[in-house]
Amino acid sequence: MTAAELVDAIRLSLRQSANPALAPGQQAYMKSAMPFFGVKVPEVRALTKQLAKGEHDADELRDAAETLWRDATHREERYAALTLLALRPLRARLDMLDLYEEMIRTGAWWDFVDEVSARLGEVLIAHPVEVTQLMLLWSADDDMWIRRASIISQLKRRAGTDTELLTIAIESNSEDTEFFIRKAIGWALREYAKTDADWVQAFVVAHPELSGLSKREALKHLG
Repeated sequence: MTAAELVDAIRLSLRQSANPALAPGQQAYMKSAMPFFGVKVPEVRALTKQLAKGEHDADELRDAAETLWRDATHREERYAALTLLALRPLRARLDMLDLYEEMIRTGAWWDFVDEVSARLGEVLIAHPVEVTQLMLLWSADDDMWIRRASIISQLKRRAGTDTELLTIAIESNSEDTEFFIRKAIGWALREYAKTDADWVQAFVVAHPELSGLSKREALKHLG
């Protein structure tokens, strides 16, 4: 199956699985200008993985993901593209960063950005020098969603967290008034608190400029 055939198969499967009764609610919840078929995300992931089984190399999977993303008429096609990015041949690859950036900038909403950020985190682990430099640049980008990605790029790294990078990403955005930035700061700190609660508590004390939302999220499970 070629990349084009994979795209066609995924689109057909999404249409066959559509539930028009669900679609309006999904669109309203996501505040999405792009309509939905009415297929739940776990089902999108399952059917995409099933159809992508077999002899697909990295180039074919990337081509399919790009087509699904760029030519999407319904939001589930973009969820399918993100599912392809999570397949082993494409994970932790430095040459995927340009596509991740494109998806963050053009997706510009939390469901897309957070999923891409998980893939970004894998590349950061595999290529720390190159990606750390990029995250430092992203932390001061004009695009809010690019900055959010830099803040949450280390989620679940636990003891492997680069606290210097985390500090810079947060400090670059600590006075930002955007909800999605404040939430990201709190989320990143809350996750790292599972590894080093003392560090997070000290960080919050040392940064009184953090929003109430960021502080509450950071200390949520620390009592």
